[in-house]
Parts: sequence; structure tokens; C-alpha cells
Amino acid sequence: MTSAHVNQQGPPDQLEPVTIAQLTRYAARKYGDREALVDDEVRWTFAELGEETAAAARAAIAHGVRHGDRIAVWAPNSRQWITAVLGAVSVGAVLVPLNTRYKAAEAADIVRRSGARWLFAARGFLGCDYDTMLLDSGEDLGRLSGTVVLRDDGGPSSERSGAGHPASVAYRDYLASGREVTDAELAARTEAVDPDDLADILFTSGTTGRPKGVPATHGQTLRVFGAWSRLVTLREGDRYLLVNPFFHTFGYKAGILACLLRGVTMLPEPVYDTDRVLRRMAAESVSVLMGPPTVFHGLIHHPDRDRHLLTALRLAGTGAASVPAELVRDIREELGAPDVFTAYGLTESGGVVTVCPTGADARTLAHTVGLPLPGTELRIVDPAGDPVRTGEPGEVVVRGYHVMRGYLDDPAATAQAVDADGWLHTGDVGVLDDRGFLAITDRIKDMYVVGGFNTYPAEVEQVLRGHPDIADIAVVGAPDERLGEIGVAFVVPVRGAAPDPGELTAWTRERLANFKVPRRYHLLPELPRNAGGKILKGELRRTARKGASGA
Repeated sequence: MTSAHVNQQGPPDQLEPVTIAQLTRYAARKYGDREALVDDEVRWTFAELGEETAAAARAAIAHGVRHGDRIAVWAPNSRQWITAVLGAVSVGAVLVPLNTRYKAAEAADIVRRSGARWLFAARGFLGCDYDTMLLDSGEDLGRLSGTVVLRDDGGPSSERSGAGHPASVAYRDYLASGREVTDAELAARTEAVDPDDLADILFTSGTTGRPKGVPATHGQTLRVFGAWSRLVTLREGDRYLLVNPFFHTFGYKAGILACLLRGVTMLPEPVYDTDRVLRRMAAESVSVLMGPPTVFHGLIHHPDRDRHLLTALRLAGTGAASVPAELVRDIREELGAPDVFTAYGLTESGGVVTVCPTGADARTLAHTVGLPLPGTELRIVDPAGDPVRTGEPGEVVVRGYHVMRGYLDDPAATAQAVDADGWLHTGDVGVLDDRGFLAITDRIKDMYVVGGFNTYPAEVEQVLRGHPDIADIAVVGAPDERLGEIGVAFVVPVRGAAPDPGELTAWTRERLANFKVPRRYHLLPELPRNAGGKILKGELRRTARKGASGA
């Protein structure tokens, strides 16, 4: 018996929409007066959300957004993010979300390479005016022709235009511009969107450290998350606290899109704060919470947790890092959520590959990531690409409708990731058991996950190599109770130098998002290498796990 498994659990509901252009209308018809969204003082029904999204779609048409245009969004979770994106995508635009922790140079690189024509940005979020940061960066912004300020939480701020900057408009004015767009124009544009059209391009770094764009179609996306939402038991009437950022697949697709498919109330959170989350979970009778292990660890160990009534919580989803069996038991016993699931996926696979059933025992949930999605082929293969026996480790490869067709404008990287037979080579080491459940045991790639965010050592190493006191550098991930994993840097100093960890942290933080900054530094006379000169990162990981002493 070889390690291959196909999970067929029946076709998706044929009545569900096949494009995101149809999604809010579908939700408005099916769920009508049920509460769809709660954000600050605003409460919308699904019917009202449909109207707000239609207004944003009209505005996109009025501003000249064409079918296939790319729109970048650099803003935290909010109702404006939801309506602006759904409106633009429903008339054929392609979403390009930007991580709110990016620096201007990181964001500009994606804006330029994606060919984004419009930027939707926030001001005053964590002290950042994202549009100003980008426009004043001096970076090449490619085809960018205009910006829309979705939300300004920093007080009065002048509109930006001229002086070489793309025109800027406030979201209220953007919406007002669409009032003259007719119903017929709107219907024609939404009906022109096809399931095979691109819906979004999510950028994910590779082992080279250069972000790569992963395009996904309307049909792929809705089919994946229709299946996912059924498997995790998301259901009409649930109230879902959206703490995962919308720029991530988990926040946008397993959040916004899944809620619209299933009739679930969305409660967006711009920043994860345990105190606020506890208060909101109690006040809004939250029944669904999903996030990396750090989210649940923080809630379980919060000193004031018992002061908040969390009895409505029924469904908890986690993953993105190793999950201790004790955490699963604590979610069920301490937080009172009977239904817990874990899952596994990659941006290149549409965000999902497997789901572990909510009723599985704690050990299964902790040590496996479950079964493949319906219609997904999964194999464990040796270096030659041949399937290994059940229970033996090898690389996880995946084939199915949701596997990307290729990286954006990068055929060489595509050929490395997806073979001629359509198998996506994940770079992860896994094992299949007799039930067909997958366990992820290691990574061929060096990527690690900090608080739910993928971090790639090559990118961090490139930045640290620019420090004048560093001769050589290697970064690895190490387990962390709170964040799942953290970065640990092994530094070979320039002769006569003794770089200070605080200085290295400041250097890196100025150039990269905070989650990418290593938490520990160790000084070494040289990095361990094999006979071929390759750094022995396995040895460094073992040292990092032991918390070896150093700088």
C-alpha cells in the first residue's frame, strides 16, 4: 500500500454562486434580514451589506476600474475593506492585498510588479498613513494611477494629489461618484465576470526571499471555501470574530467569503488584543473563533478570562504551527468550545489542502492536519517523485482544481513548484497514516510561522547581511509557546566586531515587518557547513530549540 489518498465527499451545492460577483447578491437573497456585519456602531443585515457592496461596485465603474485591473489594498480589517474589495472584485477587478506590517519598500515592490492601478489604503492605523508612506517612499509604483482612503483614524488629514502623486479621494467621495451608474451598467459588468477569471493575486515569499504572486480564480476560490466551510461546520447563525487579517487567505477567504456563503455574522477586528477580544466575545455572543495557537493560548491564560461569559463559543479553528494536544483539550475544557479543527494549506493550493474533523480526539487534532478536501489528490513521495509506503515520510505533493496555474510572471519558479503532471511540490515533509490522515513532520523549505505569519529566513538573512558588523548569517525557526515559532539568528561577526542584539533588532525592524525580526541572536565563529559548503540548518535548529546560550 502506497501513501496516496483521494477524499471524495460529494459535489458542492450547485445552487451556490460560482463567482464572487454573484456572492453578495446570493447572500442577500438567501439570508436577507439576518445580521451580516458588526463594525463599531454599524450593524448591517445581509440585504444592507449587498446594497453597500453594490454602491462600491458602482464607484469602481465610475472611477474607470476595468475588467482585469489590479487593485491593491493596504488597510486593516474593517467594513470599508469588505465593501470596497467585494465591490471592485464583483465588476472584474483583481484583488492584491498588502500586509499591514510591510514597510513602504515591500509594499511598493508588490504594487509595481502586480501592475496595480488603484490603491485602497487606511490612515491613522497604528500610527501609519499607508498612502502617504507609499507615495512619499520614492519607490517606483508602476501603473498606480489613484488612491482611495478607506478609513482615516488619525484625525483631519489633507487629501494627497499633485506633486507627482496619484490622485487621492476619500472613501465617502469615491462611493458618491457611483450614484450615476445605472442598474444596467452594473448588471452588465457583474454578469461579465466568469468563474475562470482571476479574482486575486496573493503574494507569498519563496525560499529566495523574493515575494511571488499566486493568482486564483473566482471558481477555484468559491469551490475551495464552500467545501472548507462545510467541513469545519460553519453554519447559518454563527457569529464569527474575524481576528485574522484580511490581507491573508485565512482572513479574507476563510473569513469574509465563507461568512457570505454560510450566512455567518462577521465581526472584524483590526488588531488582535486579548482584552478587547474577551470583551467582544462576551458582548456579541461570538460562536466562532479561528487563529494561530497564540490566539487561544492568550485567551486561556488571561487572568481575567473568568469574568467574561464565553458560553456561545462552539467552534475553534487553528493551525499554521505545531499544536500541542494540551491546547486542544484546553480549548474544549477551558474555553468551552466543543468543536475544534486543525487544517493545512498553502497559498499555492488556494489556502487549503486538508482539514481535520471537528469531532476528532485531541491527539489526532494535535498530531495530524486531517484529510484532503473533496477532489484533492495528495501523495507522499521520495526525492525521485515516487510514492512511499504508508507511514513513511516524504515530500507532500498535491494535485487538484485549487492548485495554482502558476506564479505571476515567473515561469521558472512555476516549473520548480508544479511538475508536468500538475503536482504541486509543497516543500513540506509529511506522513500519511492508515486512515489517510496527514501529519506534517518537517519542512524541506526553511519557512517558519510566527504568530500565524509565514517568515522566510532568506529574506531576513539578506537584510542582516547588510549590517556592517556581520560577516555571515543564518536564520532558523524555533518553537515558542506564545507565537508558535520565532526566528533565531546565528551571526558570524566581522573580525573585531561584537554586534549588539538590540542594535541588530533595530536594524532589521527598520527594514522588515516586525514579525520577521529574529527574537534571539547567537554569535558564532563560523556557521556549520557540510562538505559541499551548504549550511547545516538542521544542526542550527536543534541548537535553537535547546535555547543555547549566546549573544
